[in-house]
Amino acid sequence: MIEQSSGVPICGHRRSDLLFCIEQLKSFVLGASLRPYQFLKYALMAAAFLAGATTLAFAQTAESLPMPTGKTVLRIEGAITRTNLNGQAVFDRQMLNELERHELETHTSVTDGPQHFEGFLMRDLLDLVGAEGEMATAHALNDYVVDIPMSDFNDFDVLVAMEMNGKQLTARDKGPLWIIYPRDDVEELQDIRYDYRWVWHLDSLKIQ
Repeated sequence: MIEQSSGVPICGHRRSDLLFCIEQLKSFVLGASLRPYQFLKYALMAAAFLAGATTLAFAQTAESLPMPTGKTVLRIEGAITRTNLNGQAVFDRQMLNELERHELETHTSVTDGPQHFEGFLMRDLLDLVGAEGEMATAHALNDYVVDIPMSDFNDFDVLVAMEMNGKQLTARDKGPLWIIYPRDDVEELQDIRYDYRWVWHLDSLKIQ
């Protein structure tokens, strides 16, 4: 605890100092001999302590993503709260493999018959980076770009596939990442407007 030259203790950065300030404020409310200027001082110091703690917690959260150790396969930028490189969230394959795995079997508009996909849910990835927006702009290695409403990822189990039919997706066969909608499970998703959102060769997202 820090002390002023007058010998009156003031709030420092420790939790015990905050508790001391709160006790002083309680004493004032209960009619003790704390002077009004002292009440104001302790109130302001307690508020400053809480503001500092909140800022620190936010900073820790924003910097909590680990750095990739392998080749970067996906970048996310824009309205996100958790980053790891120059305001972006960058991922290698191993980092994406750590997300909860999901499987989906569905027809696509570019293959024959049902295909079996394995990967992670887009909403799990967006939750991980603290995405807050209404639109996700998806960009592919071939420079294809499309805007996808963020509501899609809450309304449907949209998969980001890393494997198809038991084989890892690569840039030669629509990989390394392919956005897959559960079109066989939801009749609405068979509308052609959703087909444009099936981005293969996905390499980045911008949240707005």
